[in-house]
Amino acid sequence: MTELTCFKAYDIRGRLGDELNEDIVYRIGRAFAQYLSAKTVVIGGDIRLSTPTLKQALAQGIMDEGCDVIDIGLAGTEEIYFATAHLKVDGGIVVTASHNPKDYNGLKLVREQSKPISGDTGLLAIKVLAEKNQFIEGLTKGNYREKSNLAPFVEHLLTYVDSKALKPIKLVVNAGNGAAGHVIDVLEKHFVENSIAVEFIKVHHQPDGNFPNGIPNPLLPENRQSTSDAVLAHQADMGIAWDGDFDRCFLFDEKGNFIEGYYIVGLLAEAFLQKHPNEKIIHDPRLTLNTIDIIEKNKGIAIQCKTGHAFIKERMRKEDAIYGGEMSAHHYFRDFNYCDSGMIPWLLVAELMSQSGKTLSSMVCERINKYPSSGEINRTVANADIVLTKISERYLGQALEVENVDGLSLKFDNWRFNVRKSNTEPLLRINVESIGDRILMEEKTAEILMFIDTLDN
Repeated sequence: MTELTCFKAYDIRGRLGDELNEDIVYRIGRAFAQYLSAKTVVIGGDIRLSTPTLKQALAQGIMDEGCDVIDIGLAGTEEIYFATAHLKVDGGIVVTASHNPKDYNGLKLVREQSKPISGDTGLLAIKVLAEKNQFIEGLTKGNYREKSNLAPFVEHLLTYVDSKALKPIKLVVNAGNGAAGHVIDVLEKHFVENSIAVEFIKVHHQPDGNFPNGIPNPLLPENRQSTSDAVLAHQADMGIAWDGDFDRCFLFDEKGNFIEGYYIVGLLAEAFLQKHPNEKIIHDPRLTLNTIDIIEKNKGIAIQCKTGHAFIKERMRKEDAIYGGEMSAHHYFRDFNYCDSGMIPWLLVAELMSQSGKTLSSMVCERINKYPSSGEINRTVANADIVLTKISERYLGQALEVENVDGLSLKFDNWRFNVRKSNTEPLLRINVESIGDRILMEEKTAEILMFIDTLDN
């Protein structure tokens, strides 16, 4: 029995050929249907050149296990999240490698009601079944049908805002030649038909698995320039760029500046709490001061949760939280089956801009100045556990608050930091923030990094 190396902590991803191919995807389809005892599964896929054949193999595996397949065609990850719950089926799979290199592909899996399937909630069991490859032959085959789910998906997106109350706004939208474009086109049609003055400036709009403008990953600084340039050239109010499967969106202000995801969490918390006070908001532990301040000022309840979509979704369901946000640009919504979306966030920010009359830069700069942060810094270390212990010994005696929700978080009089291990690499991830003191934040960041470098030499 050969181990399948494409299974990761939260999903399936691998290099085409040896790590992921049609045979492996077929076996995963059978294993998925068997594990869930599924009667109907919905599937879709991104725009990668390998996706159509892999999706076909996936569908065949599912059907050979006696399970029906509904194929919604070209789809981002969140369209599968929505379709799984909306169509009331037993599970959903999207064929996507999001922002991975061109020679990769993968699968993201959910069960009924779009509940996540990850390492400790079924993914390892599916891996074992796929590796054994001992499936019963002669089962009654499932049926295959194609069904567009785009219209109800867009209708649901529009429930988050009062689109008719939106003031004239010009938006640069950069799909990165990924899967987001077809959703933008339907939203654009809605705005035109309802005489709503939302103008889209489209950049790298056409889906193209050759990725002529680079892999759609706006976290890479070199991939931000096209959005920033278009914002300035067209004097737009905001820029929006997505990754390949558009479950994350990245925002740019009217000056073309990229906005760190941490500050968007605060904006979205405010957007929800203005409409729904006293609700619970989930946030990750990496950077927290700005988020907690906004939540408390808007009469909400801040709840901290370990980083990672499976943890956030589980905690959101447990708490019935209205919204959850991570600084990595994953944003989760109760009315979206507690799943993450890359379309809902920018709609909410556009509405917030309309209501406040403020530019995006003024809203965000106010918060950045109030709670400056380092952003996440990665440091390669030989032994992460030893370094973490030494950091704890160095700073613990001065700390006012200590948390171990995810790595080590220490809070002092007017600054705070979080250090945590990477799950997949020999890295420490460091985040530092302060209360209104950029110089202090920068000094403490340099101090911690120097301490780590000294330990590791």
